[in-house]
Amino acid sequence: MTEVKKADLEAKLREIEGVVTDVEDEAKANMTKIAIAAGVVVVAVVAFGVWRSRRAKVRVEVYRS
Repeated sequence: MTEVKKADLEAKLREIEGVVTDVEDEAKANMTKIAIAAGVVVVAVVAFGVWRSRRAKVRVEVYRS
């Protein structure tokens, strides 16, 4: 059986910390992209709603008798 030394554990934990930091940075970058895409979708939906409401206005004619 091999003996586990403190230096080996510290090295492995530093390696894991580096991987976690890389994954965190990648997740932050992806969240930025997702937030921008969601904003674009919201703006597009609102713009489409405004365009459609202007195009299909209901006109009511009132006649006096």
